[in-house]
Amino acid sequence: MDLPRQLADAIVQQALEDEPNECCGILAGPNGGGVVKRYAMTNTQHSPYRYSMDGREMNTVLRDIDDQDWELQVIYHSHTHSPAEPSKTDIGLATYPDSYYLIVSLLDKTNPDLRIFRIVNGEVSEEPVVIT
Repeated sequence: MDLPRQLADAIVQQALEDEPNECCGILAGPNGGGVVKRYAMTNTQHSPYRYSMDGREMNTVLRDIDDQDWELQVIYHSHTHSPAEPSKTDIGLATYPDSYYLIVSLLDKTNPDLRIFRIVNGEVSEEPVVIT
């Protein structure tokens, strides 16, 4: 997956600003096209170990994505104290099998680690990410 530098930088900035809590959000774009927009979401868990997207915000974002005739392409969140790998909780909460899951780790705040995964029926596979 190609990820525009501007969006990658914005995700990292959000993660740093929301620390010590996890951040979360959505990336969307045209069907069959690349990611073009980031939707920063509120983590209603306000937790360094879990995230949950605000339901009202999610409805608004999904309507906007639909109005643009786009698709939800990536669900992202941060790990503030662990590697950029899906936790058991992340795997259990992965309910969008057509979406990618991006995790940014802040273990090294000077060099955050961004990785992308597919999570389908509990099976995790890492996908290559190219920041363009």
